[in-house]
Amino acid sequence: MLLELHVKNLALIERADVEFGSGLNILTGETGAGKSIIIGSVNLALGQKAPKDIIRSGAEQGYVELVFSVNEERKKELEKYEIYPDEDGLVIVTRKLLPTRSVSKINDETVTAARLRQVTGLLIDIHGQHEHQSLLHVSKHLEILDTFAKSRTSLLKDQVAEAYRQYKTLEAALEESGGDQESRNREMDFLQFEISEIEAAELREGEEESLTEQYRRYSHGRRILESLSRAYEAVETEGVGQAIRQVNEVVSYDEELKGIQDQLYDVESILNDVRHAISVYLDDQTFDEKEMAQIEERLDLIHGLQAKYGGTIRQIEKALEEKKARLEKLENYDEYRKKTEKEYEQVKEKLEKLCGKLSKERKSAAKTLADQIKKGLVDLNFLDVDFSMEFKRLKNFTALGYDEAEFMISTNPGEPKRSLGMVASGGELSRVMLAIKTVLADSDAIPTLIFDEIDTGISGRTAQKVSEQLAVISKSHQVICITHLPQIAAMADCHYEIAKSAEGKKTTTRIRKLLEEEMIEELARLLGGAQITDAVRQNAREMKELVHGIKTKK
Repeated sequence: MLLELHVKNLALIERADVEFGSGLNILTGETGAGKSIIIGSVNLALGQKAPKDIIRSGAEQGYVELVFSVNEERKKELEKYEIYPDEDGLVIVTRKLLPTRSVSKINDETVTAARLRQVTGLLIDIHGQHEHQSLLHVSKHLEILDTFAKSRTSLLKDQVAEAYRQYKTLEAALEESGGDQESRNREMDFLQFEISEIEAAELREGEEESLTEQYRRYSHGRRILESLSRAYEAVETEGVGQAIRQVNEVVSYDEELKGIQDQLYDVESILNDVRHAISVYLDDQTFDEKEMAQIEERLDLIHGLQAKYGGTIRQIEKALEEKKARLEKLENYDEYRKKTEKEYEQVKEKLEKLCGKLSKERKSAAKTLADQIKKGLVDLNFLDVDFSMEFKRLKNFTALGYDEAEFMISTNPGEPKRSLGMVASGGELSRVMLAIKTVLADSDAIPTLIFDEIDTGISGRTAQKVSEQLAVISKSHQVICITHLPQIAAMADCHYEIAKSAEGKKTTTRIRKLLEEEMIEELARLLGGAQITDAVRQNAREMKELVHGIKTKK
């Protein structure tokens, strides 16, 4: 469940810290107080795209943090994504928002948006203000059915998906092998040329690296030989013999010149050693222009093949095997075509049977699902509702089978059932979605559900029914709900007030958990509006006491 929400510098929120409880958590507040910002902050933490002006004015960055507590079952699911809760079973999701970018982390590990959605999808499900509109898309109906029936259909769905993959692979192979004989002959000629080109090269593993090393040595060796030859000439022509002869002629006249004479002899000896060393090195070195040209030519051939067939010798060899296999298919075209057609028909027949089994399971589950949703709708004040699921077969197979399933509804006696979009209003769609969520609650392992203004377009007895349905869901899930209706707010296990205040030139939104008496005062505000009388307060108190009685019975 979601234990804590921490928000800093987002829109009107300078700082907000909320500790949520189990059961039904209700959030209320005046219109414009910032209720949507709270849910928006949760959505941001879950990876939703951030609006440009979301960072609070004057702040350098925004920050939101969600702290989840998970059970052993959730731990195992998270470990599949290499997410490991701490020793207390906590998972911390954070998102830092900067003017030009954002950074998301799970337990201090930076994650991509895709991985973030995968992981948090196991922990929390948000039913936004307009999510019920997704019921207008027929594809959503099959998704709901498969969620409800996953214990019966998950294995079949996997088998269908695998058979469909094989089916599409063989279908593509047949399309690829089509065409006239002339086209196949041209392709065979080209394949034979490519195969001959690769085989003629007689490539060897590690050859490129060896030749590259030799080429480097050769190319540097030429420069070394040239430079040492010039050095030898310099030592040879610019020796110290002349200087020694000149000093020898005058050394007898001054004893101090003896030291200079000895130094010159030492220099001459050193130069002789240098000259000899250069000579020996040059004698030992050989530079073969022809061999270097051969190496260069061989490297050009290898690099050319790499550019055409693969970056490494191993990749070129793999390309060679693939071309040989393709050539063999074309050379034995009739046999290959017949074999592929046979496999295609076998897989198609297998896929047909699997789709049939999946469709049968779905139809069986759909009847149960529709009956339970109908019951839920009756509980939500659809008194004369009729609800079912209609199936059609698609023209083509898909990875999900061949079913198209659609919810059908009639809200008045004697009227035929029609598509949801043709019958239900926005408020009715919202209640249909709530009924579906209630039915799915038992099969849905996601621990936390958030409903953002589920009460749109309802009031009175219907609102009371919605509140009771939320209470039912909250027995097996943590539910967080934003509402403006007292009938729903009264059902709260934990109640939070969202309020906006002006401090100087700044407007700030704050959220706080209400005590029992404060809950009654907030209910009174919802009941009475601007004028809160003692009678309204008494009405609020009675409403809260009535809820306690309902919960005790349930």
